Amino acid sequence: MNPSTAFGVTFADELVRCGLREVVIAPGSRSTPLAIAFGELDQRGKLRLHVRIDERSASFTALGLAKASHRPVAMVCTSGTAAANFHPAVIEADESGVPLLVLTADRPPELRSTGANQAIDQIKLYGSAVRWFCETGVPELGMELEPTAAYWRSLACQAWAHATGLAGGFAGPVHLNLPFRDPLMPDGPARPLVGRADGLPWTRFAATVLSGAMELPWTERGVVVCGDGDYDDAALVKLAEDAGWPILAEPSSDARRGPNALSAYQHLLAAPEFIAAHQPDLIVSAGRPGLSRAQSGFLSDPAPGRHVVIAHGPDRWSDPQRAATDVAHAIRLTGVPGRSHRPARPGSWLDGWLAADRMARAAIDAVLDGDDTISEPRLARDLVAALPDGTLLWTGSSMPVRDIDSHMAPRGGIRILASRGASGIDGTVSAAIGAALAHGGPSFALIGDLAFLHDAAGLAIGPREPRPDLCLIVVNNDGGGIFSTLEQAAHASFERLFGTPHDAAVHHLAAAFGVPYQLVDHPVDLVKALPGTGLRIIEVRTDRTAGAELRAHLRTAALSALREPDLSG
Repeated sequence: MNPSTAFGVTFADELVRCGLREVVIAPGSRSTPLAIAFGELDQRGKLRLHVRIDERSASFTALGLAKASHRPVAMVCTSGTAAANFHPAVIEADESGVPLLVLTADRPPELRSTGANQAIDQIKLYGSAVRWFCETGVPELGMELEPTAAYWRSLACQAWAHATGLAGGFAGPVHLNLPFRDPLMPDGPARPLVGRADGLPWTRFAATVLSGAMELPWTERGVVVCGDGDYDDAALVKLAEDAGWPILAEPSSDARRGPNALSAYQHLLAAPEFIAAHQPDLIVSAGRPGLSRAQSGFLSDPAPGRHVVIAHGPDRWSDPQRAATDVAHAIRLTGVPGRSHRPARPGSWLDGWLAADRMARAAIDAVLDGDDTISEPRLARDLVAALPDGTLLWTGSSMPVRDIDSHMAPRGGIRILASRGASGIDGTVSAAIGAALAHGGPSFALIGDLAFLHDAAGLAIGPREPRPDLCLIVVNNDGGGIFSTLEQAAHASFERLFGTPHDAAVHHLAAAFGVPYQLVDHPVDLVKALPGTGLRIIEVRTDRTAGAELRAHLRTAALSALREPDLSG
């Protein structure tokens, strides 16, 4: 074997031994040794290969696969600007703690800084956004193969350990820059160099043991806030139920379930009279909460005596308000009364939150149900309620996730994901497709028109590629709807600078990629349109101005309901 081929098959074999099961490749010449090695492993059933013509789509497909499966996914590209197109997904993976193996092929050192084709500076291309970087060196074969095999195989294991967090850090992306010299194609039978017996990894890492639980004395006036992230949400739900505390859970926390979870908590947090009467003694927060200014204000309020943040990795926790008094890996409450002494009895702390939530929810639902036209808040509410158990729902990072947050009734049985690490709209279609492929069952995505257009290339899935069972629900308000709810909406140049109308025809894009399409223009038609299989698109057309007015009306209705005497004192 030539050295490039030997490296490709040996390195790929070791990653499979570590546990690699999904690889996404964007085609190119310099990455040939890896592409062929992974392709052969796919044919042998050792892993599943996905090929995308666009590097950004490839990288976000890998992100979705890794986020939904909780396993590292490898993504491969050729040299030059191809590698630069991975950067947005790498940033999101860094912020969200999603394990990715970023494998960028490169020109050998003698071709760098010479004007050679597709040769750019790829050394530490992603800066501090990766957990670990390695410039692997050009593959070479000497007389003794075992030392070479040891380096290549241990390199794969080290990358795997850093990506998964087994090396002691927070899980996330790692970057290996892989320079190859010609020949790039196999020149004979390609077999991996010697590895451990019985298919074991070259190097194994013991799971990192986090610090023990922090003991906290029970108080009745506690609140659990669950933001986006990959952490033990079940433990937080149990903590709230054992303690008799309300749960303020964002959709992608997967903690909005159980009797203590609230549906309209964002409206409660925006009600000054209610918050003044319901100041907690203790806040326990986890993940990355941050879907509204009211929520951020609640978490930054110095009034609570204690604010404990649950770390979501050995060295990572979220406290953008700089208000945390403690950081812990887990919590153990002491002095908790028996259940008979802490139900949501009338007049209790928990009952105050639950009663307010019911009042606000009823006022909001009355407004939504009183209008026969389709709206984004009603769409979000009805969609989540209609999804069958076992469903995955991917949400766009702008208005869709906020509408779900404000209107989703507590429920279990579904899983909600979003790219909330950096909260960009990059690669939304591709990430949803990747997550659906990893989920392996019915999946849905609620995204905006700009996010859809931004990643329309994600629909380009070749005829030989695995295809998801995914329904893309595109809310088309002809522009950036979130800006209509912000201060920028009053600017004279708002429509051009922020509204950004596009007049794009979603059905034409669907036809171009051969994706089944359906238009829904009435609220009751949504549930009828959801059943189906395969990749398909449902478009819902709404009006940005009307949407902003409706959301303002909903806030007013909720605040009016919360001004009832029994909820403010």
